[in-house]
Amino acid sequence: MHTKTLSELSRMLDSGETSSEEMTRAHVEAMENARPLNAFITETPDAALDMARRSDERRKRGEAGVMEGLPVGIKDMFCTRGIHTTAGSRILSNFVPPYESTVTHNLFDQGAVMLGKLNQDEFGMGSSNQASFYGPCTSPWRGNEGAAMVPGGSSGGSAAAVAARVGVGATGTDTGGSLRLPAAYSGVVGAKPTYGRCSRFGIVAYGSSLDQAGPMTRTVRDSAIMLQGMAGHDPNDSTSANRAVPDFETGLDGDLRGLTVGIPREYQVEGMPQEIVALWTQGAEWLKSAGASVVDISLPHTEYALPAYYIIASAEASSNLARYDGVRYGYRAEGETLEDMYSNTRAEGFGTEVKRRVLLGTYPLSAGYYDAYYRKAQKVRSLIRQDFTTAFQNVDVILTPTTPSPAFRMGEKMDDPIQMYLNDVLTVPANLAGLPGVSVPAGLSGAGLPLGLQVLAPWFDEATLFKAADAVERAAEFNAKPAFLEG
Repeated sequence: MHTKTLSELSRMLDSGETSSEEMTRAHVEAMENARPLNAFITETPDAALDMARRSDERRKRGEAGVMEGLPVGIKDMFCTRGIHTTAGSRILSNFVPPYESTVTHNLFDQGAVMLGKLNQDEFGMGSSNQASFYGPCTSPWRGNEGAAMVPGGSSGGSAAAVAARVGVGATGTDTGGSLRLPAAYSGVVGAKPTYGRCSRFGIVAYGSSLDQAGPMTRTVRDSAIMLQGMAGHDPNDSTSANRAVPDFETGLDGDLRGLTVGIPREYQVEGMPQEIVALWTQGAEWLKSAGASVVDISLPHTEYALPAYYIIASAEASSNLARYDGVRYGYRAEGETLEDMYSNTRAEGFGTEVKRRVLLGTYPLSAGYYDAYYRKAQKVRSLIRQDFTTAFQNVDVILTPTTPSPAFRMGEKMDDPIQMYLNDVLTVPANLAGLPGVSVPAGLSGAGLPLGLQVLAPWFDEATLFKAADAVERAAEFNAKPAFLEG
């Protein structure tokens, strides 16, 4: 049962072919079998079965929501009432929230069943899920050489769990590509909606002007359904958009007649493998076959996106993480003075990557450097947003590769943070502009590892985003399975 997609299982529940309790038991067993991947930080099987039983009762009363009875995983960035929420960090290892994040509240209100809290890079800072206090999550994919591979980050646990068929979907957060990159590395679908489409209330903050929640699933249709259950205006979040949530599943018919697709020349970055370029070209042909027109476009400030992103994101992280001082909640280290306690708590509670980004972000916020770095980065951000505004006057969606390379081996790039940061080069522009984007598995590399294509759409036009992504998915017919499922 755990091998079926979200939409397939939803139909089985509707027809009475199975129950949520039966379905959840199958996924709990799959979760136990997948422990070698270290995809979960906290498993909640008893709570899941209780939620499943209550879901079955609601269904009998005719009160089913769009996610009714469907078992999912929750990234440990989302606060869950009464259940540990760590953000992958030692400093929050003993934090049990007394409240629920709006996204998880919406999902549970629509009937979703929570299997547990998923592993991630600490505070969402990373591209490989090797920066978790709870140990790295391993990809269920091995490639032709059988080496252990990273699942991508920061939502690596979410990607690994969905790829390993543990849960029909998972939540993730995307600050610079943390949904789309692990989706591409792990052969699943990762969707980042428009900034403001999903509430940030109750999500542990990394970069407040960039963070956005989204779904990770096995198909585009499943992502459309799950986002339906996650999204909505929230008065608790001042950045939440007061817009109606449309039916994202409508229009997934594979027909793109009348749509124009833009191919940005600047996204062919130096050193990109030819197999990714070839897949990108193939993707454009697939969309042509579905009826779309394909044109070349220019996004001239793309080359400045990555440095601007790391200045802005690190500066916001420096500010957001100042609250973790050992006084109010979370881990506390002892010290002879109050200042010692602050210093020891942060030194022991934060990992290497978090410390690196806090230091990096504190510098451009300090006196004498704000104008030289942070303000200039924000000006670049405005130019990038204007590039997309101009482009979308002539095209309906944009097609690019999701990543500049396939997944890499566990342990690689850990000593070279610049190389690690370059993994985000094709995903960060959408975050700087606040655009919706989705990664769709579209093929395998020569080493037998998944490759993804990314679709971008105008602000709050997720319906067209999913329509184009669905056409890519139909044409790609990606049905490869990770080595983990093959035993």
